[in-house]
Amino acid sequence: MFDRRLPALLATTAFTLFATPAVAQDTTPPPAEAPVAKDEGDVVVTARFRNETLQQVPIAITAVDGRSLAERQLNNLERIAASIPSVGFRSGASNKDRTIFIRGIGTITTSPGVEPSVSTVLDGVVLTRPGQSTLDLGEVERIEVLRGPQGTLFGKNASAGVVNIVTRNPTDEFHAFGEAGATTDEEYRIKAGVSGAIVPGKVQALIGGLYSDFDGNLRNVVTGNDANGSRRYGARGKLVVTPFDVLKLTAIGDYLNTRETVAGVYQSTQQIAYPTRAITDSAPLAAALAARGIVAAPGNRRLATDIDTSVRDENYGGSLTADLALGDYQVTSITAWRQWLNHQRQDYDGLAQLTTTFPSGADDGSVDSRQFSQELRLTSPRGGLIDYVLGAYYLRARTDERYQRSLTTLAGTTQTATTGVADYGITNHNYALFGETNVNFTEHFRAIAGYRSTWDSLDFYHVRTSSNDPTNSGAATLDRPGIRAYHNAKGSTDARGDSYRLGLQLDLGEHAQTYFTYSRGYKGPAYNVYFNMRSLNATTLLDEVPLSPETSNSYEAGIKGSTANRALSYALAVYTTDFDGYQANFTDSVGGAPVTRLINAGSVRSRGVEADVTLRPTTGFTIDLSGAYTDATVRDFNCPVGAPVSCNINGQPLPYAPKVRLFENATYRFALSDALSMELQSDVTFSSKVQYSLAQTPNTIQPAYAIWNASVALLRPGDGWQLRAYVKNIADTPYASFLTNGTFAGTVRFVPRDDRRYAGLLLRKDF
Repeated sequence: MFDRRLPALLATTAFTLFATPAVAQDTTPPPAEAPVAKDEGDVVVTARFRNETLQQVPIAITAVDGRSLAERQLNNLERIAASIPSVGFRSGASNKDRTIFIRGIGTITTSPGVEPSVSTVLDGVVLTRPGQSTLDLGEVERIEVLRGPQGTLFGKNASAGVVNIVTRNPTDEFHAFGEAGATTDEEYRIKAGVSGAIVPGKVQALIGGLYSDFDGNLRNVVTGNDANGSRRYGARGKLVVTPFDVLKLTAIGDYLNTRETVAGVYQSTQQIAYPTRAITDSAPLAAALAARGIVAAPGNRRLATDIDTSVRDENYGGSLTADLALGDYQVTSITAWRQWLNHQRQDYDGLAQLTTTFPSGADDGSVDSRQFSQELRLTSPRGGLIDYVLGAYYLRARTDERYQRSLTTLAGTTQTATTGVADYGITNHNYALFGETNVNFTEHFRAIAGYRSTWDSLDFYHVRTSSNDPTNSGAATLDRPGIRAYHNAKGSTDARGDSYRLGLQLDLGEHAQTYFTYSRGYKGPAYNVYFNMRSLNATTLLDEVPLSPETSNSYEAGIKGSTANRALSYALAVYTTDFDGYQANFTDSVGGAPVTRLINAGSVRSRGVEADVTLRPTTGFTIDLSGAYTDATVRDFNCPVGAPVSCNINGQPLPYAPKVRLFENATYRFALSDALSMELQSDVTFSSKVQYSLAQTPNTIQPAYAIWNASVALLRPGDGWQLRAYVKNIADTPYASFLTNGTFAGTVRFVPRDDRRYAGLLLRKDF
């Protein structure tokens, strides 16, 4: 734990540094970043495996600069999602429970046998599990969010979009930085890094590290400990070697260690009866909470559980990228290996007392996920009739999990303890051939065509034992009411699928373009492999038939442009996407306890309008405005056979799909003297109401809310100092990042980091 006097120390140090006059000409400024485009202010992205400006790409895309992320303390994808209206994020007690949504589409499941709908790519390497993508970002160059199906180039798990994370590259010139931050609610963060040439022009290296510590913004009144906190430390290194003018090798290694105590709190004592869906207040739950001095309400930040949630997470890997120039052509090879280890322990029942109404239990689970991938690409030169990217891809992924649930029930004065253990996992082989081409009819008019053929091989195993059924006879057990034990279940499936894109693009003069595309997305078959592995039919023990692939058909039209002096930049996209065989979790009840079933839920549709506008009315003054109207609904729901719950939800909204989301950010930087500048910054996020459950339960709706943040910074550009003071959630507005039904009763709220107002200081020095 850091010294709690650190905020005052930071302020004192910063005052001393900023009050000292700068030496006018003899201090070397930090090296400028490599120019990213021909026109000042242009942002270069690699959304199509080429360096292109944001305005040139015929895709709805948002790019956020790494420096802006650091200054606004957006250190992970959950926080970044709040500033991109089309992006949503599902919270959970552990990384394995979290996932990303784009345009209201995402995959909610803890099963390793299911792919995400949104692909996360880290320095060219696709991360196979959603939990891997929740890493602390550290020092990044930029983040690109590609909206809509991107399967032709990024793969089959990009049917809803891609989050492309590009970390900083080393420089030939020496550059180092140090950054320290502290908040009023005792969050501490340190980052540092150094970059430069080992052999000028031939070998450059970069290494950076981070450490953060936050006790949490919740309180467990039983254990007396804070909850909803985290501690992280990690490092990333890059080595770029150019042995010949035509060959560049880039080796990357990263490691992140995370400890978390994320937990939910009761927002209400309402409970839902199945199959009638009648809503009543649970008097036993209200009494149990009252005994601990807790009132279930939207602003509640206290919980009462026997144990503190504990999550230990390690995420690491390495890659080697080789770029070889063959005349005007370029061959790229990316070889990568990654491993993700996760261990979680949490209170199953969410209470701290055993009653005849509420059993007492604890869950303990571990994940070991490994992946190896190899990608080869050939990129043609530009300027001819046809330019293209061709490639081949291979992935082998294996995940092994173990989950244990210990449950104690009370009947009269008799206590019965039961333990259930499940060992399960998957092995996935993925092969693909892909390509995308531009046919340049004229200098300003071109056609776009892309295709990817994907082959999948998926195997699973599942072994479940229970102390109530030691011989694995399949008798009903009490480790979760109504669920039976399974022994040596296994299965395999093979499938091939197609993704493609067709489109037209027209340049409207020198500073604008318009496009129209049709895209077909594909996400491979799946198995619902988890602790309570169940079939679609509530009356059977196990159905080893896999879920069918999920496909999508998307139509999108857009226009992008700017004025000649870049005082105005804009992008507008309209789209409609139909998903068939949509893979989703649906809430059900068995034996009085809620369960979720992963099913091919049928057909859903996402359609809407997105707009991004940047205004630069005067030097140093920038206003970013973005908004999304998303109409993501169920078209034709496939009700599971034998399900005891009414599932007539056609026409209802998809989870994590608010109709309207808006984001505004304004920054004004001006000189106070020759050596000192000031920056004023403010941003506002608005979201209309959000339904968090596909089952459309009324207690899982987050009402509309708005969050206002602001900061003020003093900067000494000549010698690289920056001191920033900021306030998050100025209006002190509580909201839920996720709402779900409690294990036996009530509504549980997951509390975001900025659920209440707090302030902070950030001090940075670039050398």
